[in-house]
Amino acid sequence: MTAARAPAGFRHRYAAWSLDFAVLAGAAVALCWKQLQPAAAELVAAFSALWSSMGTALAEGMLAGTRIPAIAEDLLHDPRLRDSAAQLQSAAWELLWPPLLAYLLLAAAWHVLGTASPLQGSPGKRAFGLRVADRGEARPSPARAVARHMAAALSWLTLNIGHLMALPAPHRALHDRIAGTRVLRDAEARRLPWAAAAWIALQACAGLLLLGWLAGRYVAAVDAAFG
Repeated sequence: MTAARAPAGFRHRYAAWSLDFAVLAGAAVALCWKQLQPAAAELVAAFSALWSSMGTALAEGMLAGTRIPAIAEDLLHDPRLRDSAAQLQSAAWELLWPPLLAYLLLAAAWHVLGTASPLQGSPGKRAFGLRVADRGEARPSPARAVARHMAAALSWLTLNIGHLMALPAPHRALHDRIAGTRVLRDAEARRLPWAAAAWIALQACAGLLLLGWLAGRYVAAVDAAFG
């Protein structure tokens, strides 16, 4: 291996994958937008109904003087919560399956063609100075690129253990080991690029904001139940 190329670490790889995911997910949603609008409205209604049911059940338990562990157990068996959860699950599936199918088709072309191209990687990988190579540093053949993409399903099916295999050296995920590939970083990407670090930080902030919003909705539901 030349000094200019070294195995890409897990953070490099995650930043590149998440950038690709954001672009592909946005494209998939755009393709299915008309179909998603009624499903999204149904999901919001089901989500609100679930929060309302949880808030009401919690308020009733607290007003009755029930101990917290007992309230938690009652929530698991509350028929209102079961019905609300079932409605939420149905609405979520109706919302997710069209863009999920579109995403899978787009991702197959995006990653396979990118890996087998002279760029040796998807746009997300190349944006952060990464490229996919065979056991040497050569461009993977189309067959190897297809094998790598198909083997990536195993990394997901192992509950991401296959992806976590890229944490220790030599930083090869399960699908890389199966397909005989590796992800290398360019010399200028020896450290995590600032853009990649900023992208990961942005995702962390978005996650915290989502948690805060969910907590706020739950508190509002409890307040409404007490009111």
